[in-house]
Amino acid sequence: SVEKQPEKEEPEFCWSAYPPAPCKGRIAVTKEDLACLDGGEFLNDVIIDFYLKYLLVEGVGGSVAERSHVFSSFFYKQLSRRRAAGENDAPSVPHQRVKTWTRHVDIFTKDFLFVPVNQEAHWFLVLVCFPGLEEVQYEEFHSPTGELLPFVSVFVSAGVPSAGLSQGHGGKEVSHLQINLFCQVVLSLSKTKCFFLVHCRPCILVLDSLKLSYHENVCRLLRDYLQVEWAVRRGTSRLFTPDTMRSSNCRVPQQDNSSDCGVYLLQYAESFLQNPVVHFDLPLRLEHWFPRQRVRQKREEIRSLIMSSNCLKWKKQLNLKTSSRTHNCSCGLERKLLPVGLVTSRVAPGIQCK
Repeated sequence: SVEKQPEKEEPEFCWSAYPPAPCKGRIAVTKEDLACLDGGEFLNDVIIDFYLKYLLVEGVGGSVAERSHVFSSFFYKQLSRRRAAGENDAPSVPHQRVKTWTRHVDIFTKDFLFVPVNQEAHWFLVLVCFPGLEEVQYEEFHSPTGELLPFVSVFVSAGVPSAGLSQGHGGKEVSHLQINLFCQVVLSLSKTKCFFLVHCRPCILVLDSLKLSYHENVCRLLRDYLQVEWAVRRGTSRLFTPDTMRSSNCRVPQQDNSSDCGVYLLQYAESFLQNPVVHFDLPLRLEHWFPRQRVRQKREEIRSLIMSSNCLKWKKQLNLKTSSRTHNCSCGLERKLLPVGLVTSRVAPGIQCK
């Protein structure tokens, strides 16, 4: 009798790797990853990291991209990992897990840090703004007629109960005003023909397509990380507190289904790079940032991008069982073969192109 040979597992096909050389931290996208782009499916970390890296490497937004740093989706997962038995609760413990991830970049020289977060199968974007800035900076506006400026009129007509507004060169912030008091301040300032709005401030912005999500623990953990990173990088102490680095939930377009949270995260990042926020009077009102149709087209846009000639195509199949063997593809890239289950660990901790 002829001994029956065991059936071989079908090898996973790697559709593309991005970015091309000489950029570091390539992300390999497999057929399994592409399936996440089907309607109704949740985007996985590979697709999230792939598109965020594409936005930054291709310079979408020009100078804004140059002043930004994007962490991989694995960064916050490592930072927020449950403490092992015997570990203390010092902020240095979570920082220790990711301390090498920024060895090639000083994040305090960047204006914006993009942190994709996944909690309980829900994606949202956290944007750390001006981490190197220690004080709020104001910008002065002059009205030649002494009338209310358009953006101030919008605040008043909308009935916003608070705004970051200052009067005179002292730079003292007027905040948490009831609407009637706010109107009085605006009218008083209009007589001087001079207005001060927040030009930039150290803050943590949460962009979430579901209003019910709770984020304070995320912001606290990021503040602790920044405090330790500052001490390591700058050699001095600096407090990152809710007062010195405010957190705020931005009013952004909301998803209308249960599966598009990852798509919205990517659109938030793209819209911020293309149309960056000019003034940081919190909370930011971005409800009409982009049309819903833009999000509905995003899955196919990303799929086309992955399949296009702009991405480096690998035409060889990967044998998943030989994970310890090295594979040289036609592009000259040498890498370890990884099983599909380890796809999440293939991404670089920080997205940079040198």
